[in-house]
Amino acid sequence: MPESRSRKKPAYTPPPASSAVKPNPRWWAPTMVTLLIVGLVYVVVTYLMESAGPVPGIGAWNLGIGFAVMMVGFVMTMRWR
Repeated sequence: MPESRSRKKPAYTPPPASSAVKPNPRWWAPTMVTLLIVGLVYVVVTYLMESAGPVPGIGAWNLGIGFAVMMVGFVMTMRWR
């Protein structure tokens, strides 16, 4: 019975460890959660005041401001470690 051939290339070796990912600063998570909550409260207040507030006179832009604040919080969640 013939013997099997030996491997021509070496076995898989994982690549060397890349530079370690730095953790976020201590203020990152509290700021992220605060922005999400402030944006949510801003939108809720806008709906309760029927677009008359929290900043009077700008109408539906109040919703845009609230959603923009929430989006900054959501973008921060993507970089959270």
